Amino acid sequence: MFNPFEDFKEFLSKVRTLPLDRLSAAHDQIMAELTSGYGKLVEQELKSLVWFVEHNWVIEAYNTATEVVKDLSYDAHSIEDFCYALDSGVDIPYLISGPAGIYVAALCNHVAEEKIVLRLGEMERRLHFLGYRLPYGKSLRIEGDTGNFTGSALQGGDITVTGATGDWTGAGMTEGKISIHKNCGRNTGEWMQGGEIWVGSRIRGLGRITSGQIYQAGEAITSDALL
Repeated sequence: MFNPFEDFKEFLSKVRTLPLDRLSAAHDQIMAELTSGYGKLVEQELKSLVWFVEHNWVIEAYNTATEVVKDLSYDAHSIEDFCYALDSGVDIPYLISGPAGIYVAALCNHVAEEKIVLRLGEMERRLHFLGYRLPYGKSLRIEGDTGNFTGSALQGGDITVTGATGDWTGAGMTEGKISIHKNCGRNTGEWMQGGEIWVGSRIRGLGRITSGQIYQAGEAITSDALL
């Protein structure tokens, strides 16, 4: 008997892939690549057993992170999603705030977009080193609070934090601007060699500043003039 649908058999057997399905699959692939890259960094850092916040270690970790992320395909939205994946611990079993923040910083510094927004207000944990080495021409807006060393070694970029930052904000920065809507911690501007830090409210303490300027509530300040 003649089957009028025989010519369409191959077509009918194919599974339809909706745009939303393709989008979800692409997102999952990107997250898998970002997670794998972070795993490589942590594996390297765990060889020392303990994470030390020491200048040479930070540089080495950042260089490793840069090598990992330079060939990845991702966008600014993926970075934000990855931060929450870190915080949840579901697909990523260990979050070490130092290396995690440096990895996120490397992602920000090498993403194609010049303007990056990370809405991290709902994260339970705070990442250190966000904005590390952010270069000239890039802006990073962080909605929420951050950990220590925010904007450290800043290289001309523009960072805005709508919440508060931890200790050592802007440590070693050479140029650029950091704007903090709320408070920041101790040793703010330690080893600072240029640029500006603007703080909307309380500064718990200033570091040893070589050059550059720190403002509190719109007024230029020195270590003996903290409000």
